[in-house]
Amino acid sequence: MTPSIAALILLGIMFFSLTMGVWIGISLAAVGFIAMELMTTRPIGLNFASSLWSSNNSWTLTALPMFIWMGEILFRSKLAEDMFRGLAPWVQGLPGRLLHTNVFGCGIFAAISGSSAATAATIGKMTIPELRKRGYDDFMLVGSLAGSGTLGLLIPPSIIMIVYGVAAEVSIARLFIAGVIPGILLMLIFSVIVAAYALLYPQKIPPRDAMMSLSEKLWESRRLIPTVLLIFLVLGSIYGGLATPTESAVLGVVGALVLSGIDTLMERRHMAVLAAALALAVVLGASGVAQWDQVGSLFVVGLLVYTAAVGGISWSVFKESALGATRTNCMIALILSGAAFLSTAMGFTGLPRLFADWIVGLNLGQAGFIAALTIVFMIMGCFIDGISMVVLTTAVILPAVKAAGIDLLWFGIFVVLVVEMAQITPPVGFNLYVLQSLAQKSMGYVALASLPFFIGMIVMVAIVYAVPDLVSWLPNQMLGRK
Repeated sequence: MTPSIAALILLGIMFFSLTMGVWIGISLAAVGFIAMELMTTRPIGLNFASSLWSSNNSWTLTALPMFIWMGEILFRSKLAEDMFRGLAPWVQGLPGRLLHTNVFGCGIFAAISGSSAATAATIGKMTIPELRKRGYDDFMLVGSLAGSGTLGLLIPPSIIMIVYGVAAEVSIARLFIAGVIPGILLMLIFSVIVAAYALLYPQKIPPRDAMMSLSEKLWESRRLIPTVLLIFLVLGSIYGGLATPTESAVLGVVGALVLSGIDTLMERRHMAVLAAALALAVVLGASGVAQWDQVGSLFVVGLLVYTAAVGGISWSVFKESALGATRTNCMIALILSGAAFLSTAMGFTGLPRLFADWIVGLNLGQAGFIAALTIVFMIMGCFIDGISMVVLTTAVILPAVKAAGIDLLWFGIFVVLVVEMAQITPPVGFNLYVLQSLAQKSMGYVALASLPFFIGMIVMVAIVYAVPDLVSWLPNQMLGRK
C-alpha cells in the first residue's frame, strides 16, 4: 500500500467516525491504532500507554483546568452587567453606539477567560436583552457578539494557545504575549465593522442616551476596576516574570472567586478592612520583609479567605463552576490523549515527513502555503471544533511548517486566528450555537450576521502575514529574542 493511499484511507476513517458521532478523542486514537497496524510493526499497546501517560503528565498543562475554572466562575458572576454599565457611557458617541459594548466587553472578558464560547455567552446574556430593549437591530447585535466572542481565543490567557504550546513545544508565556497586539488590532477591526454598519444603515441605530459629564463617566467606570485588577493579576504576573502561566492561572481562580463576592466586599464595613490589608501588604513589600510576589500571593489568598468568611462566596457558584470546569477539562484531556497517540503513530509511519516533502516540492512559497492552510482550516472548521483542529493537525503540519521556514511562534497566532474562524463557521461553530440559544434565532441567521466578522478575521490573517513583527515584537521586547 502506497503512503498516499494509506493517508486517504486514514483520512476517510477519521471523517467517517466523526460524522457518525464518535467522540473525537476516541476517533483520533482509533486512527492511530489502524495506522500502526497497517504501516508499522511497532507494539501498539506499549506505545498507546506511553503516549497516554506523557500527554497528560505535563506541568504546563496544569494551567488548562485552572483557566477553564476561572472562566466558569466569571461566567456565573455579575461581571457582564458591571462591564456594560462601565463601558456604555464611553461608546455613546461612536457610530454604532452601544453595539461597541459587545466588542470591547468581549475583549475585556477575553483577557480573563480564555474561552470563546464563554466570552460570547457571558457578554451576550447581558447585552442582548439590554440592547433589544433600547431598539438595536438584531442582525449586528447577534453578529458582533458571535464575532467578538472569538477574541477569547486570541487575547490571552487562551486555552487554544496552551494546547498549541504543549503540542508544538512553544513557550506559552511567549504565545500569551504574542497574542496581545493582534488581539487589540482584531478588536479594532471588529469595532470598525460595527461603525461601518451604523454609517450604512443609520436608521437601525437608536438615538444616543442622555449626555454624561466626564465625572459621571468616570464614576460609572468604577465598575470596571475589579475586572482590570484581575487582568493585571493574571497577565501582569506572567509579563512581569513573577509567575508562570500555571501559577498565574491559580491566582486567577482565587481572584475570580473573590470577584464573585465583590458586592459583599464593597460594603463600607469591609472596605476599611481591605484598605488596612492593602496598606499592610505595601509596607511588607516596601520594607523588604517579603518579596513583592510573596506579598501579592498572601494578599490574594487572604482576600479569598476573608471573602469566604463574610459570606461573599456562594457555595452553589463554587460547586457548579468546579463541576463545569471538570467536565470541560475531561473532554479536552481525552482529545489530547487521542491526539498524542495519533501523533506517535504518524511519527512511526513517516507520513508527516512525506507530507512536508510534498509541500516543499510544490514550490508554493510561504504565502501560497499559508493561503492553502487557511483554506484547509476553514474547511475543517465546518466539521470539528477548534481544539480538535489544533491537536489533529499539529503532528502532520508542523514538519511542513518548519520546512517552509515559518516561525512556530508566528504560526501559533495564525492557528489561533483560523481556529477563531471555525467558531463562527456552520454547522459546528460553538459561538453560533451559543448565540442561537441566547438570541432565539436560526443557525443560518446567526451565521449570516457573523459573516462580516469572519471576513475581518481573514483581513487580520493577511495583516499578520504582511507584518509578522506584530506577533514577535512584544515577546522579544519583554522576554528577549529566542
